[in-house]
Amino acid sequence: MSVREEIHEQIVGALEGAKFPIKTPEELFDALPDGANTTCKLGDVVLKASDAGEVLTSDDFPFESAENVASTIVNKAGL
Repeated sequence: MSVREEIHEQIVGALEGAKFPIKTPEELFDALPDGANTTCKLGDVVLKASDAGEVLTSDDFPFESAENVASTIVNKAGL
């Protein structure tokens, strides 16, 4: 599995049980187990939710699923 795929799966897993749609960055952080400190990592690639918050724009919201959140974040993070 590639780094991109692994980080994608970790994001989806972190959002298990989240209620969608997620309409704001604050709602996204609230849906994560450790909020903005939720961290996905593989080897020396580390992606904190707070980092993801820096690449998302208001145009990315609302998110309709965990898959949608994960795909958007890995694309915008350049993974």
